Amino acid sequence: MATMEVLAMWTPSLPELVIIMVIALLLFGKRLPDVARSLGKGVVEFKKGLKGIEDDAEHPPSPPPARPASYGEQPAPSPYNETPAK
Repeated sequence: MATMEVLAMWTPSLPELVIIMVIALLLFGKRLPDVARSLGKGVVEFKKGLKGIEDDAEHPPSPPPARPASYGEQPAPSPYNETPAK
């Protein structure tokens, strides 16, 4: 039981982080700046998407303008009207 608690609370120390960074540098090498750049662009696009969703939630779209009825034609019921058509 004590082993499970130790494993659940494990965080890497400074020497372990250095080893992980060296391994990452060996694996990615010259591509590391490109990987970081693409990761940054992904984060920016994600934030833009969240901002767009927040703006849509704050300002719902307005209903479309009503189309004028031709002579002798009954106007179409509005989808925003709660009363049933007669």
